[in-house]
Amino acid sequence: QVQLVESGGGLVQPGGSLRLSCAASGLTLADYAIGWFRQAPGKEREGVSCISSLDGDRYYVDSVKGRFTVSRDNAVNTVYLQMNSLKPDDTAVYYCAVALYYGQSFYCPRGDANYDYWGQGTQVSVSS
Repeated sequence: QVQLVESGGGLVQPGGSLRLSCAASGLTLADYAIGWFRQAPGKEREGVSCISSLDGDRYYVDSVKGRFTVSRDNAVNTVYLQMNSLKPDDTAVYYCAVALYYGQSFYCPRGDANYDYWGQGTQVSVSS
């Protein structure tokens, strides 16, 4: 049974940082493309970032470029989203997801329809 668990969310002041983690059981994250998505109240889910299974593709939505960094630690089967210079507009529930079709690929898909397994989400709140 595949399970994804996000952690690391919380309340932070504008300009602060958080590091989100996506840990998996029942599946090796290194074998697949991983996406990070977020959903704010009253808004549609938005793709924030993704990382390909092979070292070739890291994607960031324009609003987070230069502030967020996605990375992997295959030794602990975890993917991270380092978020710096956080803004109130970053407030949302953040989800990680796995794209099974994009295994052993240099590409990570941008759209959420390409992702098969999802975590339960972790709340990120940016406020003074």
